[in-house]
Order: sequence, then structure tokens, then C-alpha cells
Amino acid sequence: MQWVGAGERELASAGVASPRGDAELLAAHVLGVRRSRLAAAGDPDLARLADYRALIARRAARVPLQHLLGTAPMGPVEVAVGPGVFVPRLETELLLEWGLRAVAGSTAPCVVDLCTGSGALAAAVAASRPDARVHAVELDDAALRWARRNLPDRVTLVHGDVTDAGLLPGLHGRVDLVLANPPYVPEGTPVEPEVAEHDPPGAVFAGPDGLAVIRPMAVLVTRLLRPGGVVAIEHDDTHADAAPAVLRGQPGLTDVVEHPDLAGRPRFVTARAARC
Repeated sequence: MQWVGAGERELASAGVASPRGDAELLAAHVLGVRRSRLAAAGDPDLARLADYRALIARRAARVPLQHLLGTAPMGPVEVAVGPGVFVPRLETELLLEWGLRAVAGSTAPCVVDLCTGSGALAAAVAASRPDARVHAVELDDAALRWARRNLPDRVTLVHGDVTDAGLLPGLHGRVDLVLANPPYVPEGTPVEPEVAEHDPPGAVFAGPDGLAVIRPMAVLVTRLLRPGGVVAIEHDDTHADAAPAVLRGQPGLTDVVEHPDLAGRPRFVTARAARC
């Protein structure tokens, strides 16, 4: 495994945050095995070794790992990703898990994924709950192409603007769960090269305070939810107070709760539509 160690050292010298993990995942990708089976796979032939070195060089240049692998995981699914679409983050699985628990007792729940991007959350919900009626909304044309590739036919994909309070009029007052991973980084915030050079800016940044999408989207969320329905919205780690305040400012929303990620940083906020 000296070749993997060499890849790790090259990635570490380039400032990649997880050099060992990325080197092993790229090696497993080249060999066509799971990462857990890498040690038993043996050394690659010269052609595959050349492929591996080329991938390591691109990762050292800070091309996102997911672009090199061609996929990104989200709960029970992997979605195709690449140029033109936001790469789903593992932290968002916490929001997914919360949402699935929230509708665990519901039969055929109606679920809406706002700012679906690659379709990762909607695809994961559809895989986890085959009985769910899932709708996914995206505005950007490039992201829509990726979502169409990733979403099963039974998910309804809508080209729409989540800041439009009149969006999805047929679902107003009928939705059990709204999930959203919108753009939320305040403009001017320094970000990693993987984000700055490869994620679409419109999927990352949202005005001076990062709430330019969340603020108007909250109005739509309030209209969509049935009484007792719930929402979970991912946000920037500087929004621990601001994001919950947006939801508390919406008449009809209650039980607003802030949730941390695994590192203890503020990550997403949830709320419930008041029951009649």
C-alpha cells in the first residue's frame, strides 16, 4: 500500500483536509472495490496506477473528491454529481435523519425538498419511505439536469423559485415535512477552494447575512405545511440565533428548535405548524 501512502502525502502537502481518507477512496475507486476491501485488493497494474496518480493530482489541485468519484452519498443513496451542481455534504444527513424520524408514524407522508440541487435529499427520502409522496424544487437549470438524472420517476421535480410564496399552490396546507438545504453562506465569507472554484455560487451564497433565501422561503414553508407538519432547514454556523428567529417570526410556526452538527456547530433549525 505504499502507493496509497504516497497519495496521502501529496494530498496532505496540498492542504486537503482528509488526505488519508481521500487517498484510500480514490484507490478503491480505481480498483473497483469497497474501501474496506482495499488492503485485500493488492497493488494496481501500471495502467491503474497511472489513473490513480492522475486522480491524486486533480484532488491535490482541490477538485472535489465527489467530482472525481462521480457520486456523493446521502443516507441510503448515492447521487451523481459534477460541475454545475452543489456537492451534498455529510452533515446534511443529520437533517435527513431528523426529517425521517418526524414522519415515522405517518402513512404516505407528503414531503417537499426545497432547493433540491442534485436531488440528494429527495432521493434519500424516496428510498427510505417508498410510500411517501415526494416533491423536489430547484431553480437552476444546470442543477435540474443533475436532479433529473438522480431522482426516481415517482418524485415530482418542479422548476421553481423557493422565495415565491405562491409556489406549489396545490400543496398549500397539505405537506407533512419540508426539508431544505438552501444557499446560506454570507457573501464575502472565505471558503475552501473546492467550494470557491467548483460549487455554483448561487447554491452557496445568499446575500450579506446569508438569509436572503431562508427569509422569504419561510413564508412559503408556512403556507405548505399542514397543521402539525414540520420543517427542517440547514443554515450557516453563524445563524444559531438568526435562523430560529426567522421561523419564530412566521405566524403559525411553533416549537422552533436549533440543532448542532456532530462537531457541535449550529447546523439546522426545525419548527412545527401550529395545530388548529
